[in-house]
This record gives sequence, structure tokens and C-alpha cells, in this order.
Amino acid sequence: MMDHNEQVRQQLIKSVSGLSDEQLNTRAAKGSWTIAQVLEHLYLIETSIAAMIAHTLKHGESQPVEEKPIHLTVDRSKKVEAPDFARPDNRFFTRHELEEKLHQSRQRLRQITEQANPADLEAKSFPHPIFGPLNLKQWVEFVGYHEQRHLAQMEEIKAQLP
Repeated sequence: MMDHNEQVRQQLIKSVSGLSDEQLNTRAAKGSWTIAQVLEHLYLIETSIAAMIAHTLKHGESQPVEEKPIHLTVDRSKKVEAPDFARPDNRFFTRHELEEKLHQSRQRLRQITEQANPADLEAKSFPHPIFGPLNLKQWVEFVGYHEQRHLAQMEEIKAQLP
């Protein structure tokens, strides 16, 4: 279940590995996020999803739902506004700091999914703002598609850096 997520995460880290902290924090266009802010956003989303999955596993009722086309998350032609809790700060981030945060959020998600009963991951659900109710297994998979979407965004930002 986490294979796709791990592949995308490796691509993400590789994509920024040659960038300086200054490049990570450079705004390529007015009103856009920096690469550092995109990475902070990914950390905030994954942390939130891991917490929501843990809570739903413990307290949620079984509410099976149909699988949704979450692979469409990578389609960047449809702009989606980040929820308030997932909007990054305007502060300077180091690559090391961001990689550590992403490592922590991934460890937490992995820990929760490895300890979960697979049947509960499929039977319990939680609403997604775009797709509606997703089972917890699809929420785990969503993390990888969401990162894939933002990896494309980061590549566009990199191409605009001086």
C-alpha cells in the first residue's frame, strides 16, 4: 500500500537534493509558493492525514464506501485551494529541516498503517473535500498522488528559478 508513496517520496527528495536553502526559499513568481513552502505543505498534509487515520481507526464506525478516482489528484489543470491548516509559513526553511519533517510524517503514516487491521482500513472512511468519503486505505494512497501533484509543481518552480 505504501510502495507508490515511497517511490514518489524518493523522487521528491531527489528533485530537491541539488538545491541550496536559498533556492528552496526563492519565490519564482509573485503569489506563488516556494519549493520550501510546497514541502512544508506536504508535511502538514501527511501529518494531518496520519492523525485522522489513527483517530478513525480507533473511534470510527465501519462505513464502507466506493473507491474513488484519487489518481486524478495529479491533474494540475484543476486548481485546489489548500485548507487553512495546510498552508505553509512564510519563514525560511532549510532543506535538512524539511527532509527531517517529511521523514517524521512518513514514519508516522507507515507506523499507523502497519499496525492497522487491513479490514479496518477498507471498512472505515472519512470525507475528503474533493472526492467525498474515502476509505482509509485510499487516504493512504492519496498521500502519494498528492505528493506527485506537488512534485510537478516543484519542477515548474525549479525551471523558473534564476
